[in-house]
Amino acid sequence: MEKNSVNENMLQATISFAIFAILIIGGGAYFVFNKPLIGPVFLGLSLVGLIFLKFFKIKIRSVYPDIIFGIVDNGILLFGVILGGTYAGIGGAIIGGAAGNAITDGLGGLSEGYMAEILRKKRIKNERTSLSTMIGKMMGCLIGAGVGLSLIWLISLF
Repeated sequence: MEKNSVNENMLQATISFAIFAILIIGGGAYFVFNKPLIGPVFLGLSLVGLIFLKFFKIKIRSVYPDIIFGIVDNGILLFGVILGGTYAGIGGAIIGGAAGNAITDGLGGLSEGYMAEILRKKRIKNERTSLSTMIGKMMGCLIGAGVGLSLIWLISLF
C-alpha cells in the first residue's frame, strides 16, 4: 500500500469517526434524561455504522471481530460503572469504569481474537484498516451499551 493511500485512508477514517462521534454525543445528550429510550437510541445509532460500511463498500462480516469486541466491552463495562456509582458515588463510578475497562478490554480482546480466528479458518476476508476497525468497534460498543442500558432500565422497573 502506498504512503498516500494510507494517509487518505486515515483521513477518511478520522472524518468518519468525527461524524459518528458527533451523532453519538448528540443522540446521547438529547435522550440522556429519557431512561426508557436511551438504550434503543444507542441501538439505533449503531445502525449509522451500517451506513458507513455500505458507503465505503466494507462487508459487515469483515468487521465481526470488532463488533464482538465492542459488544463485550461496553455491554459489561456499564454494569461496573453502575455498581461502582451506586455503592460509592462518582468516585466509585470512576474506579468501576477504570477497573471494568481493563477487564472488559481483556475479555473483548479474547472474544475478538476468537472471532478473527473463526473468520480466518472459514477463509472469510478480514482486511483490517483504521476505517473498518473504527466503525466495527463503535458499532459494537453502541450495541453493547444499547442492550446494557435497556436491561438496566428493565431491571429498575422491578
